[in-house]
Amino acid sequence: MGEELNRNGVDSSNEIPQGGLYSLLCSEDDDFLLSSTADQVRISDIQSKVIGIYFSANWFPPCRKFTTTLVNTYEQLKKRNIDPGFEVVFVSSDEDLESFDEYRSSMPWLSIPFSSTTTKRALNLRFNVESIPCLIILLPNYDDKQDSRIENGIDVIDRYGARAYPFTKERLEELMEKEKEKRENQTLKELLITPERDFLLKSVFVFFQVPVASLMGETIGLYFSAQWCSPGVKFTPKLASIYHKIKQESTINGNNDSFEIVFISSDKDESSFDLHFCTMPWLALPFSDPTIKNLIKYFDVQSIPSLVILSPDGKTVTKEGRNLINLYQENAYPFTQVRIRSLEMKNDEEAENFPKLRYHFRHGHELTLVSEGNGGGPFICCDCDEQGFGWAYQCIDCGYEVHPKCVRDVEHDSVIES
Repeated sequence: MGEELNRNGVDSSNEIPQGGLYSLLCSEDDDFLLSSTADQVRISDIQSKVIGIYFSANWFPPCRKFTTTLVNTYEQLKKRNIDPGFEVVFVSSDEDLESFDEYRSSMPWLSIPFSSTTTKRALNLRFNVESIPCLIILLPNYDDKQDSRIENGIDVIDRYGARAYPFTKERLEELMEKEKEKRENQTLKELLITPERDFLLKSVFVFFQVPVASLMGETIGLYFSAQWCSPGVKFTPKLASIYHKIKQESTINGNNDSFEIVFISSDKDESSFDLHFCTMPWLALPFSDPTIKNLIKYFDVQSIPSLVILSPDGKTVTKEGRNLINLYQENAYPFTQVRIRSLEMKNDEEAENFPKLRYHFRHGHELTLVSEGNGGGPFICCDCDEQGFGWAYQCIDCGYEVHPKCVRDVEHDSVIES
């Protein structure tokens, strides 16, 4: 007898039994995947590999951004040609075939056919996909058990890339242990110096170089921002004012130059970087320096502006520097747990005298004083648009929240009239 072909022309004589990977990726309409060249690939051909089920869409910028990262990891692993190998299967959320084909052309891996709506819908339901991009990593010979998959594949790839292969629990634990050890031994030189560069830039009419070694023993703020980031443009002058106050106070106390900030730019071009950096009184890494991407990944910077504080010995004090500046201004320095705890206790004492109810001139409902312990928590102030936590005035009806310092009272009657 000759080889048995299914209705799509694919050899089915060696099809794997129903179940496992086959039951996930096969439907009544299609029992194959598309390669990057649009060839049909049997599901049985990838059964023994580590599989990444990639939920993504061409229309969503974060998806396109992560796709670039995933392509880099995928190609690194393909070059290593290691067993059992790694394969990705794209599950599209695109709205039309043209968008699907355009997006798929940037992907070197496999895809669920665009027409296989039943399979795509079933995969989204099976893995409870609530947002994209989403990457579910299935270990070889997937059997649908919880320990045979990794559900936070986006975080794993972003954090470790190809180093995470073969994506087993043991391998990820090993990487986390190494990362923990690295952070415990972290130094400023290791974070900021490369074999090609041991300096930072200072802007005083022209750029000049400042040795990283000159910052040893200081509290350092790593400031992640960009000119295109509106919150960053708004926060920079506030940070500059606090920076000068801390430096001035340190000079008065005889602890000169005990605080410094290093700008970590996400600007899109060098001219934007130059214009942005010229407004800053502190130091910066050179534009497009490779250390920038390493630091963003190392400190897991998810959004900007962000301010990471390092202690004088180079260890991480907090990644919440921006929030602490907004809450406590220059009083937050040196940002240690002891310092922040004392400020929190002071705030708690002051809050005992705060009115329990207030009317803010920008909101028509009554605001109730809340804290982390009685219905409050991290929030974005609806008045100044900055982060906050701890005490706040909150509208029980609609969730409107403001810092206590931002509330500007109006009479109840005038609120109703307006």
